[in-house]
Amino acid sequence: MDRPRARNGDRLAETAMADLRVNLCGVHLRNPLVLASGPLSWNAEAIRAAFAAGAAAVVTKTIRQEPTVNPVPHIARSGRRSLLNTEGWSDLSAQRWIDQELPSLATRDGVLIASTGHTPGEVACLAGPLAGTGVDMLELVSYEASEAAPMVAEAKRLVTIPVLVKVSANWAGLRDVVATCVKAGADGFTAIDSIGPVLEIDVETGRPRPGSRAWLSGQAIHPIAVQAVADICLHQSVPVVGTGGVVRPEDAVEMVMVGATAVGAHTAPLLQGLDWFGATLASLEGWLDERGIRQLSRLRGSALPSLQQDGPPVLSFAFDPDACSQCGRCVTVCAYRARNLRPGRMLLDRSLCRWCGLCVSVCPTGALRFN
Repeated sequence: MDRPRARNGDRLAETAMADLRVNLCGVHLRNPLVLASGPLSWNAEAIRAAFAAGAAAVVTKTIRQEPTVNPVPHIARSGRRSLLNTEGWSDLSAQRWIDQELPSLATRDGVLIASTGHTPGEVACLAGPLAGTGVDMLELVSYEASEAAPMVAEAKRLVTIPVLVKVSANWAGLRDVVATCVKAGADGFTAIDSIGPVLEIDVETGRPRPGSRAWLSGQAIHPIAVQAVADICLHQSVPVVGTGGVVRPEDAVEMVMVGATAVGAHTAPLLQGLDWFGATLASLEGWLDERGIRQLSRLRGSALPSLQQDGPPVLSFAFDPDACSQCGRCVTVCAYRARNLRPGRMLLDRSLCRWCGLCVSVCPTGALRFN
């Protein structure tokens, strides 16, 4: 079996844990981690580095006929684990990608996905030549929801490799857009693109960061991405690359539980370095192994039934006094003053409790939990 490897300093150490292999649109990936489109996939050399670090698949920067000219600066950190960007598509021309970058990746240790867009006309010009370089899939990207299905139709007319559509949570009626793309022949989806526009002001200068209104990626958009993946998987039987705010191994598990086949990331490895892939794979394998789960694929869609309940579940709490650190956070966050903590005891006034569950979510030791 082809085992993923974890980076340890400058050495790669073999791990022998759970099976992380996935099948994405008929293409085999040695693990679920995909480097999403962005600065780390700007050319062939960068893509090779991502494969060497452990990414099973890499999506190129979005390839258009003419290169973009990015404003300066165009990327800034927001909080600890998110980014703002005003970046465009690839700053290499389509011809450079077709003639040099992609052919140089003919021998590669991973799945290569060419991102292209943003209009049906561009797809009609580029889909065939890009596929002709030997890439494994196409990912179609548009800023307009109405263009997505026509782009799929053009691509499917011209290529036989799988076609993914990258969708945006900014689009109204996302479920309908996805259904229209499926009818047009889409083989799968990447969910989601960056969120925006958003605005962050540097209070010392009074200027926007990184220079104007921007697009937000990283941990801040993770719950939005999980919701989009779940919505697609609840209504369509198609592969999805869950992308948006994947920082920890648990974030990847969450994406799989709501139906994702593979998991995309870019902000985390950009901020933390490409070693993020090896470290995340090792931790993910360990997480599964600790729970006796031999195959990641067994978790796929396991959270979806809970999203189809007709009404709210009946909640009850369990308290483990031996695990309680007496931090009092559960009492602090109770807006209804329903909780009181005594040494070795948790007191709950059921007449005041609204069963909101915030107390459980802030407990640092797991002493307070739902039954």
